[in-house]
Amino acid sequence: MTAPLLDVRLAVDYANKPGVLRDVALQIGTGEVLGLIGESGSGKSTMALSIMRLLDGKAGNPRGHITFDGRNLLALKNSEMRDIRGREISMVLQSPIASLNPSLRISTHMSEAWRAHQRRNAGVWRDRALEAFDMVALPGGADLLTRFPRQLSVGQAQRVLIGMAILHRPRLLIADEPTSALDAITSAEVLALFKRLNRELNMAVLFISHDLLSVASLCDRLAILQRGELVECGRTPELFARPTHPYTRALLQALPRHPSIGTPDATQDLLALSGFAKPQTAPDPAALEREALSIPRN
Repeated sequence: MTAPLLDVRLAVDYANKPGVLRDVALQIGTGEVLGLIGESGSGKSTMALSIMRLLDGKAGNPRGHITFDGRNLLALKNSEMRDIRGREISMVLQSPIASLNPSLRISTHMSEAWRAHQRRNAGVWRDRALEAFDMVALPGGADLLTRFPRQLSVGQAQRVLIGMAILHRPRLLIADEPTSALDAITSAEVLALFKRLNRELNMAVLFISHDLLSVASLCDRLAILQRGELVECGRTPELFARPTHPYTRALLQALPRHPSIGTPDATQDLLALSGFAKPQTAPDPAALEREALSIPRN
């Protein structure tokens, strides 16, 4: 059996909030797309930041192991982790404009991202940047390099960030709600872009989202987080057709296509499972399965 590219067994405490993640176990294979789904505060971003080793010290206390290609990232020196971060594992954040320095041109962002890991080939950064822009379907690459972030649309800025993330052809790309700031059409285009990059580069993707429906056609498997615990994980078609955990069933019931959306029962069920309200009725598993099977997937 082939070893997973990423094998995580993780618990994380914050100084003012213990148990942000509680013994969460995840695996991602080479070239696989795993969707990490959960409501705000469930620990999704904490998982991503832990994998990138950005929670060391006072920011958080990760415990367990994060094994990437046979190496436990939590045991590496900071210098060793810097060699991996941005080259073998890259990350795209949910706020593209906030992720770019407003005082620097796009050319500076791209050249610094390239030179961080390619000092001997620093002079070819421009060619690689334009190639990355082509891969993310961003026209006018040469002109874009001269612009400042404020001169880009949110969709363009997000594609620039994705282009930066794939400069070094990483083996794993973490996308932390990369479509949350985008309109519906641009969001769909970015989802299709991640799928194409996954296929063309054989790049594993950890796609973090609170929207179960939007990632259905993108992800090979889905992992459901609720209040720091992994409550369900499985292949996307099976999880949509036969959810086993009440929280997963409530998420499916809350999808816009479901006939009960907007009714007090549907809202109360999801709030109750999040610990905020008492449910009035239990979700109907048979109805959930029929609705899940009716959702089109590529």
